[in-house]
Amino acid sequence: MPVISRFYGMIVKMYFLPGEHNPPHIHVVYGEYIGIIDVRSCKMLKGDLPPKALKIALEWTTIHSKELLQMWESQEIYELPPIE
Repeated sequence: MPVISRFYGMIVKMYFLPGEHNPPHIHVVYGEYIGIIDVRSCKMLKGDLPPKALKIALEWTTIHSKELLQMWESQEIYELPPIE
């Protein structure tokens, strides 16, 4: 469960377990809420993130989509800067 970034109380993770599947996606944890966001479309696939948290998470995903796709394909994880 590598952590890619943390901002505004959100934790962004990307899993590389045998059961993980396409499309490339990230997991955003915000307190008791969780969202799974498609890296290519920058849309929430599943989850219950509150609207404001979702908006911020989608903006961050849009900014870092190229790096996130590269991580998904290479399976080399590194931290990305938080949204400002």
